[in-house]
Amino acid sequence: MPRRAPPAETAAPGTEREGRRHSWRRLARVAAMQTLCEMDLTGHALNDVLSEKRAGERLSEDAAEFLADLCVGSLENAAAIDRIIARFAPSWPVSQMAMVDRNLIRMAIYEIAIWRRTPPGVAINEAVEIAKAFG
Repeated sequence: MPRRAPPAETAAPGTEREGRRHSWRRLARVAAMQTLCEMDLTGHALNDVLSEKRAGERLSEDAAEFLADLCVGSLENAAAIDRIIARFAPSWPVSQMAMVDRNLIRMAIYEIAIWRRTPPGVAINEAVEIAKAFG
């Protein structure tokens, strides 16, 4: 049975920034990165941080689901993802990475290597664009 295609990326209203519209997926990725960083920084529980994010952000149902998928998947697979990073970047220990970089790389690897619903080029480009804004 063929997999259902994810909803098309469309610009959410009110997301104009520097003259460009950002997709609801970009907004969810930013919220996921912020969620994972907050958890790293404060030790807050995932469900608590996700609840706050969902309440504070204007995310569609699809975006909120994507946010949760990215966070849960990145966290549940962190050990495997970190082994991938260690194999391909042995001189760049995960524990010494900046918090934003570490979480963006984990999310991108999760999307590419484990979740496999995002084209690799898209996941990489999104991580780079978010890193430019936050890294």
